[in-house]
Amino acid sequence: MSINIKAVLKKYFMVLVLIAVLLAFHVATGGKMLLAQNINNLISQNAYVFVLAAGMLLCILTGGNIDLSVGSVVCFIGGIGAVMMDKSLPALFAVIVMLIGGILVGAWQGYWIAYIKVPPFIATLAGMYAFRGLSNVVLQGFTVGIRNTGFLNVFGGGADCYIPDLFGGGDLNITCVLAGIVLAAIYVISVFRARISAKSRGYEVEPLYSALVKTVIICAAVVWFFFKLAQYKGIPTSLIWIGIVLLTYAYITTNTTMGRYLYAVGGNEKATTLSGIDSRKVYFFAYVNMGLMAGLGGILTIARATQAQPTFGQGYEMDAIAACFIGGASAYGGEGNIFGIVIGALLMGVINMGMSIMGTDANYQKVIKGLVVLGAIIFDVLSNKKKN
Repeated sequence: MSINIKAVLKKYFMVLVLIAVLLAFHVATGGKMLLAQNINNLISQNAYVFVLAAGMLLCILTGGNIDLSVGSVVCFIGGIGAVMMDKSLPALFAVIVMLIGGILVGAWQGYWIAYIKVPPFIATLAGMYAFRGLSNVVLQGFTVGIRNTGFLNVFGGGADCYIPDLFGGGDLNITCVLAGIVLAAIYVISVFRARISAKSRGYEVEPLYSALVKTVIICAAVVWFFFKLAQYKGIPTSLIWIGIVLLTYAYITTNTTMGRYLYAVGGNEKATTLSGIDSRKVYFFAYVNMGLMAGLGGILTIARATQAQPTFGQGYEMDAIAACFIGGASAYGGEGNIFGIVIGALLMGVINMGMSIMGTDANYQKVIKGLVVLGAIIFDVLSNKKKN
């Protein structure tokens, strides 16, 4: 039962980096980094990163393509929703309009990219400027507050935007703890059901000891995470939306025909086209999905801030792109998964929060994040060279 240390380090390199960075900030901040409230804030403040990165992953899979407009689209869509609710229109109607608006924006950009063959960088760069301007038009240059408590609580911006404790556990949210245990149990069952199914079909499976160690570590991390959340109000509603998005896109990328097409186009577009797959539809699908996630990102952003401003969304596209590349998505396309973007988004969030707690200058924060992204890309490039 020999363990290939080199292969393990390569596969879980960014996970190890995340753990090392988290522990370093824990020591540097005198233990403040892992306080329950900060763990909770880490999720709530970075909800948009998880959501946008899920959509961005599909674009990157098609060949390393990106969407530079998502920050501006988040601001534009969020501004539309805030103005609608400010005019006393129903929150549900505003949410539907925002999601449809995101889809239409994605379809608009996807059409130019997929069918007119405008390079994604150029098409979305134009969108970045256009939708930032439209955001100012919609908001007329002013901040628009949101007073609809139902909307704020459901999407993570109100004082009560947490799943209530059904057991009245006092200082410890029992419902949150039980949720962590249940999720860990579901994960264990799914892992071993998949293992049994693979064996019955004659597929090669991961060694049992390796699967056990990985499962125990993941379950321990899940239970610890939910226990920390339970010490401060419990499960934020923004985490529910993150979970829905990540599970949905994990299913799309691993269990659907379109998911296989995304990887195929990124791996070798010419061969994919010759095999009868319309790559134009794959590109269009990727950017429509990105628009939908930008719409949801706009909803979560204005809910978190309880207002919409013309400056919202600046740099969001870079956070999403960074989360994907840090999480192992290849700059050449065809490689990447949802688990990776979770690690990438968490690492970005940990760096942001850790440096904020330490009082690091905002300019140096950008320098550090830039170096982290560069390091991830260099690792990807060197890995591809070795393969070739």
